[in-house]
Amino acid sequence: MFSKLTKVLMTAALALTVALPGLAFAGPAEWPTTLKLGFIPTEGAADSAKRAKPIAAELEKDLGVKVEIFTASDYNGIITAMANSHIDLAYFGPKSYVEAAEKANAEAVVMELNKDGQPGYTGIIITKKDSGITDMDKAQGKTFAFTDPNSTSGYLVPNVIFARDMKIDPEKYFQEVRFSGSHGASILAVKNGSIQVAATNNIDMDRMIEKGAASLDDFNIIKRSDMIPGAPIAVRKDLPESLKVAIAGSLLKIDDDPEALEILQNGGYRHTSDKDYDMVRYLKRLKAELAKKK
Repeated sequence: MFSKLTKVLMTAALALTVALPGLAFAGPAEWPTTLKLGFIPTEGAADSAKRAKPIAAELEKDLGVKVEIFTASDYNGIITAMANSHIDLAYFGPKSYVEAAEKANAEAVVMELNKDGQPGYTGIIITKKDSGITDMDKAQGKTFAFTDPNSTSGYLVPNVIFARDMKIDPEKYFQEVRFSGSHGASILAVKNGSIQVAATNNIDMDRMIEKGAASLDDFNIIKRSDMIPGAPIAVRKDLPESLKVAIAGSLLKIDDDPEALEILQNGGYRHTSDKDYDMVRYLKRLKAELAKKK
């Protein structure tokens, strides 16, 4: 009977052999004894570490290596950690992944699915239900929060909406613009009234609702984006090819673990590659071009 590790390697190696014939695999003897898993703080470091645990557990079980979880106070901390080889793989957002691919030798291997099994999510702009701010026109002159400069739905996408669709400069349109640090912080800030308008996304809103921190009835959703590619888990390109493939195979097994999916608050993962994030690169270029026209 094959071991779990052998099954993961056989399945993943077969898929990669078809895609990359002639590739010579390193064996488990070439692997590190410990893998360090980074997680961007979408809800704050503590909650992100909790969500990382099922991933770490599956990798340890399948690969036979210890997995340590690494969090940071902002998205750039995870990018920097990978750039300096302090972590081996990480959960990124689409924009932070594109930054990590450019600066930290990151390579996407799986993409997060939403609970409906779709490979993506939507950005939303929210206000407090009883605020009277029911559309973007009424948001003018209010306080506004982005999440993090490396966030897709919390920074890049709303900036494109403001510049391309609304033809506004948020620094002038809103009374004050801040960075909250995480999607969870933005959602709670709008709920408690310390921020009047904020950019976030439907997946992180659902996560806050599921853990009882907020209710959809607390908010108006005054803007929605088009579909954004799902968040990737990426590895360092310089890891052994057999390890990268085994990591991807192990992560895909989480799809069959309801308890893990409940903690992760997603619909599992699917195979992905770097080119799936070319749309995000386009949005980055578009934002830069629109900024020049101000």
